[in-house]
Amino acid sequence: MSTVANNLVTPAQSLPPAKAGAGVQPVPGGGAEGGSADGAIGPDGLVADEQPEHDALLSEDWIALSDPDLSGLELQLVQTAMSGSRLTYGPMVARFEASFARWLGRGHAVSVASGTLGTWLALRALGIGPGDEVIASPHGWHQVAQAVTLAGATLVFSDINYWTGCLDPVRAAAKLTPATKAILAGNVNGHPAAWAPLRALADAHGIALIEDSTEAIGSRYQGRMVGTFGDVAVFDFSQPSALACGDGAMVVTDNEKLAIELRYLRQRSVKDRNAIAVGARVPLQAGISELSAAMGVGQLARIDELLTRRKEIEAIYLAEMSSFEGIKPPYIGQDVDEVHFMVWLVHLGTRFTASARKQIVEDMAANFIETAPYCKPLHQQFHYQQLGWKRGQLPLAERIGDRALALPFHAQLDVDEIRFLVGTLKDAATNVGAGAAIY
Repeated sequence: MSTVANNLVTPAQSLPPAKAGAGVQPVPGGGAEGGSADGAIGPDGLVADEQPEHDALLSEDWIALSDPDLSGLELQLVQTAMSGSRLTYGPMVARFEASFARWLGRGHAVSVASGTLGTWLALRALGIGPGDEVIASPHGWHQVAQAVTLAGATLVFSDINYWTGCLDPVRAAAKLTPATKAILAGNVNGHPAAWAPLRALADAHGIALIEDSTEAIGSRYQGRMVGTFGDVAVFDFSQPSALACGDGAMVVTDNEKLAIELRYLRQRSVKDRNAIAVGARVPLQAGISELSAAMGVGQLARIDELLTRRKEIEAIYLAEMSSFEGIKPPYIGQDVDEVHFMVWLVHLGTRFTASARKQIVEDMAANFIETAPYCKPLHQQFHYQQLGWKRGQLPLAERIGDRALALPFHAQLDVDEIRFLVGTLKDAATNVGAGAAIY
């Protein structure tokens, strides 16, 4: 295995020049690697000549980015759900919701199809829509802040705390206007946001605080679990979540009126089929199935076991990464008691470019290891650039966005696999000609 030197430099690999064509528009700061001011992005969100990427179906030879930790309990519960007369909303969904609310210590839990849909429904239930502004970070795995756009409100991006990756309360305060109706802050990759100052900020201005916990479960801040800080909080149970049930999410709140509205907006009830007022507040078909709920019930019953096993994997990573020159242990912020990471995240050093990271991802794939860029900041996406956002406005999110690399992190990993993938990462970092230094 190669030793990676800190001071080697990789030149940025530029994109081929954009070709003129229908629907291709130059967007300031829109280069695919974020380094070109004249990148051209088409209405499909792709740089000229770029091909859309699709998630591949991996063979058993691969070390996958995520692999759910399932047991006979989940299988038994799914079989129980299949033997019932309801596959849509039934007793298993109700059981999952009640169990989750009780485990978290929240008054109400409403299951939905995804974290983005859950955030959209939360915004609608809070009465947030056209003419309103919501402050959020552009950085995250699930990027549920796009729900603000779906709700018709204006998404106001604010930069992150560079060390935690979460929304910076001080920077968020500078974005407040009379039109601001909510702050949407996330627990990025399992790390809790700075909830005390965020709560103080929201309360001082009489606006809602929405907690995006789609990337975190079980982490603790000032003695409390994530998901207990927002007026409403949203979890996501798709991979690579520690609690995985295929698809699905949960919206939690202590506000009964809000919970009633969330349930109404989630899906049209049979009892409402004769109603004539449904069109005034159109509900979605955004619930989860009995089968997904059954898996969720089983996963929640085993949540301590799931998180403990992931902590064991974390310990192996820490030991193996200690020999990786320049790589430091993950940052844990002030007032944070415990972090349960969603993926294992490596921040490549300042000499790496987004192009160099892409090459590392390809080199890892050549060795049957699935890795991925953690995030392409939302303000660099086509839709938001058309609204005037551009590279350079949120430098910390951009810096992380260019160089954060997600590595496999799940209970199925063993010491030999982690040792192999860390060694392969060392070699790949050397192969692209860049030194490795974190932050």
